[in-house]
This record gives sequence, C-alpha cells and structure tokens, in this order.
Amino acid sequence: MDISLIETEIGTNIQPESIHGMLWLQTHFDKQNWVAIAEQKVVITSEDARELSLDAKIAGLELNFCSVLSNQSNLG
Repeated sequence: MDISLIETEIGTNIQPESIHGMLWLQTHFDKQNWVAIAEQKVVITSEDARELSLDAKIAGLELNFCSVLSNQSNLG
C-alpha cells in the first residue's frame, strides 16, 4: 500500500503508507505542505481526493480507501 485515503466528516485525509507514496505526493503538493502530509494532517475535498486517486492509479501506486465511522455517544 502506498497511500491511504480516509473519508471523514470534514473531507478526505491523505496518509502516505510507503516512501513511494510520500515521494509521489511531494510531486503534487507544495513544499510547505510536505511535513503536514508526512504527519498525516492533510485533509482535502472528496472531489480532489477522487482526482488525486486517479492520478495515483495511473502512476501505478496502490491506494486504500476507507471511511471513518463516527462515534455517537448519545445512544438514547
């Protein structure tokens, strides 16, 4: 796995999972974002995530998509 895309309530979190994934992401984001990407703190829109995933697949990267379940603490 090279990159995980985690859908959340506020957008899609990008998580590099390999050095190939991180290097590829560095070619798509400005240098000032690289630390945040490495620390898995970057969230993009779902539309941007779809475009990013298409580019990554064309480049031969392996992607993982998943959704974060929200935790409801008031269950009745």
